[in-house]
Amino acid sequence: MTVHLLAGGGTAGHVNPLLAVADRLRERNPDDTVLVLGTAEGLEARLVPARGYELLTIPKVPFPRRPNRAALAFPGRFRASVADVRAIVDDRGVDVVVGFGGYVSTPAYLAARRLRIPVVIHEANAKPGLANRLGARWASAVGVAFRGTPLPGAVPVGMPLRREIEALDRGARRAEAAEFFDLDAGRPVLLATGGSLGARRINATMVASAEALVGAGWQVLHITGANSEVSDPGLPGYRMVPYVDRMDLALAIADLAVSRAGAATVSELAALGIPAVYVPYPVGNGEQRFNAADVVEAGGGILVDDAAFLPAWIRAELVPLLADRGRVAAMADAAASAGHRDGTDRMIALIDAALGGGVRDRAHNA
Repeated sequence: MTVHLLAGGGTAGHVNPLLAVADRLRERNPDDTVLVLGTAEGLEARLVPARGYELLTIPKVPFPRRPNRAALAFPGRFRASVADVRAIVDDRGVDVVVGFGGYVSTPAYLAARRLRIPVVIHEANAKPGLANRLGARWASAVGVAFRGTPLPGAVPVGMPLRREIEALDRGARRAEAAEFFDLDAGRPVLLATGGSLGARRINATMVASAEALVGAGWQVLHITGANSEVSDPGLPGYRMVPYVDRMDLALAIADLAVSRAGAATVSELAALGIPAVYVPYPVGNGEQRFNAADVVEAGGGILVDDAAFLPAWIRAELVPLLADRGRVAAMADAAASAGHRDGTDRMIALIDAALGGGVRDRAHNA
């Protein structure tokens, strides 16, 4: 029996691939133990127990960005976190630590290193976070979602996907999806989404362009997010909803998408062969532009700056694309060529190799 400690959390970008790997480990060998290390404040506090896994929590200790009182307290608090993880690894007989980034991953990597436990890392973003940049220096294996991710020894494995996405037969589910969303399965569908909280620019531009999009012969499934400020244009063929709890069906019926370029979104769209107009989130470290780079380079996506995604761009670029079904089909093939449906199995293979010594051992060469 193998005891796996999966470390990560805070956001869906860390929690969802973690849960995909956890589920596959449990499906493959129910006798193995899968433990999850997170915080009491992150998304994992709700999702991990709901999925049937034991969540072990340590305090959230963010790396200080400026000299202040928190910075003075950081060294002691961080050492305490590493000690907490060491105690967990010892007490629970952990055989391998699998990290997905986030606050808890760094103390998990350091504790595992000191106890000579193999570390396997998955990095979801093309621009890696601080925890994984540190842990990759001595990890036994590093899997990345996107080619070119600058981590030592990185192996492209794709994104561990939810089972319902990984196994989705879009053609077989199209009629069901059309009925669910009250759309016509025989007409093409443009899916627009800015994530669970929405995207102000995408929402405003889509609504302002509703007549042009529907006039191009396409239906629109517009998921506005929970805090939307736009109103439904009320046009036949334009379906606006604030939230969707069946994204598998939304993806089943989408022939083209307009979306942000979060790592999970890019990975799911590419894996399913759905071409997209990517409008990267304009705030932060610019990671979303890098996430979309592979699929855009392959010809399966178009990158548009947030500031440029305006009704004029829709009229000049998107409406002509919608009219060219051959180009849309070619983009779909290109998107699929850049995607991976087997990211979970590829990640599991890295874990197995690390446990068996099949991956180079860098445990004490950092």
